[in-house]
Amino acid sequence: MPRVAPITGKADVPAEHHAVVDAVVGVFGNVRGPFSMLLHSPKLAERILPLVTFFRDDSVVAAPLRSVAILAAVREREAAYVWAAQVAAARRNGLKDEVIDLLRAKGDPARLGADERDIVTYVRQLMRTNRADQAVFDALLQRHGVQWLLELTAAANYFAMLSGVVNAFEVAAPPDGDRLPA
Repeated sequence: MPRVAPITGKADVPAEHHAVVDAVVGVFGNVRGPFSMLLHSPKLAERILPLVTFFRDDSVVAAPLRSVAILAAVREREAAYVWAAQVAAARRNGLKDEVIDLLRAKGDPARLGADERDIVTYVRQLMRTNRADQAVFDALLQRHGVQWLLELTAAANYFAMLSGVVNAFEVAAPPDGDRLPA
């Protein structure tokens, strides 16, 4: 049970913020997860929402590799709701179950391909220490360029922020979603 009542629709916000609720519904189909809490601050939700569509539609990072970064960050933050939502998205993006399983288990990424391995290592380092080793940074930078690495880093940290919201407000994972280990 969330610590505060979730926003579920327009009836839960003042009329001047109905457009923000409409925008959230336009992106997700309904109000759920982090945005059920973020809408308690409609102006904040309004400013954060465009990042969802940016990462989904406009990022230079290919969807499967972006999903690796997102899941690695969310797993480090142990955010059950965001994990469930992003596993579903990762599967739609073509990420293999073996990668999802490794991330769920916090397994050793050494057996993954170079890109996936380096992304997992890089994101775990950022989530655990707020820093990344020069070697993994340089490997990703050399392979993909500055814009790609910046957008990958921003995606991981954006979803870590959403994880912080759902964790602080105790937003439960959907009952039919992928589960983190207890």
